[in-house]
Amino acid sequence: MTIKILNASIINEGQIQETDLLIEDQMISRIDKDLSTLSTDKTIDAQGLHLLPGLIDDQVHFREPGLTYKADIYTESKAAVAGGITSFMEMPNTVPNTLTQKLLEDKYQLGAAKSLANYSFFMGVSNDNLEEVLKTNPKEVCGLKIFMGSSTGNMLVDNETTLRNVFQQAEMLVATHCEDEQTIRDNMQHYREKYGEEVPIAMHPLIRSAEACYRSSSLAVSLAKEYHTRLHILHISTAKETLLFDNITPLKEKRITSEACIHHLWFDESAYASKGTLIKWNPAVKTKEDKEGILRAVLEDRIDVIATDHAPHTLEEKQQNYFKAPSGGPLVQHSLVALLEMYHQGKISLEKIVEKACHNPAILFQIDRRGFIREGYFADLVLVNLNAPWQVEKSNVLAKCGWSPFEGQTFKAQVEHTFVSGHLAYSNGHFDESVKGIRLHFDR
Repeated sequence: MTIKILNASIINEGQIQETDLLIEDQMISRIDKDLSTLSTDKTIDAQGLHLLPGLIDDQVHFREPGLTYKADIYTESKAAVAGGITSFMEMPNTVPNTLTQKLLEDKYQLGAAKSLANYSFFMGVSNDNLEEVLKTNPKEVCGLKIFMGSSTGNMLVDNETTLRNVFQQAEMLVATHCEDEQTIRDNMQHYREKYGEEVPIAMHPLIRSAEACYRSSSLAVSLAKEYHTRLHILHISTAKETLLFDNITPLKEKRITSEACIHHLWFDESAYASKGTLIKWNPAVKTKEDKEGILRAVLEDRIDVIATDHAPHTLEEKQQNYFKAPSGGPLVQHSLVALLEMYHQGKISLEKIVEKACHNPAILFQIDRRGFIREGYFADLVLVNLNAPWQVEKSNVLAKCGWSPFEGQTFKAQVEHTFVSGHLAYSNGHFDESVKGIRLHFDR
């Protein structure tokens, strides 16, 4: 299959330029000023549109196996592709938890059969599976995941010996969820004594507090420095934590990196009054100052990646009281358009969005030939119209859970086409599911 894209404004490697692009099979074969005379199977005139590399989301929870009443690899990868995400890395707190090489490979088989996007799966770490963890192939698996604070599932790693062994012996990237469990338990007890079982949702950022986050993140950073570990801290939620990170260049030399998530860049504690438990995440959405501090760290390159932590639950689950409502929500369909809305608001440039959501995940995870618009790279591409307003409604939410924290929001930008490894998987609301995504490989 050959496809030419004509007259696109390509956003790539810090520049925006209008040019043409040729896709042959899975790859970008030519980028040139005038390819209009070439004979191809399909032509897309992208005049007025912007062409980005496909987004690489380094943190999602697609709930398969074991929790497929909430979500599954097919439904959530479909929502991701509609949102311009062409590759994802999925977390191990499924049921059963992904704590053995056999269970990890089972998930890859599911990905091959069901995913419309390219995929990789993290190997999970528990207090007692170090032998299995160290069997993980760095060239075939995105990384190891440690919950240094319980979230969903049963994977809290609170044994210091285990933590030290993993940080010392891991030969690949270690990704961490950092919240200090004892601090959270103490805070929870305090607010339970004050309010009983009906704790207001507004207390969530005080229970899962800035102190809990900083205490755990600073421990992870100190261990990584001690053992020279390749550490990546997920979903930074406080301004204070951003001070733990440097803006070392070139990025590939940076050993300790971090991620910001869409919800921590978009929402702050003032939204609990209207959104309630729909914006209950771990780590919690916190203050306006925290939100602004995270964005500042993104712009100053102390935070390296923007991702989603897409983690759906049913609406019925989310509508329970504070203690029963689970944390997490669906975000993959709306992450790019939310970032483009921030561009329209003057908060971030198009080039910086592409750097943080496309280029940097590819660099940090050492992904083979993805994340950039370059000849010889896989054709993971997204065409967006920056001026095509639309509103998020239940009827157009593609996540299996059927709701979004962005319902009622009007976005100015719209994803028109998404190419996954050269295949036009999504086009103006229509999907071609005849070709599945590909397993990611890593140059390690």
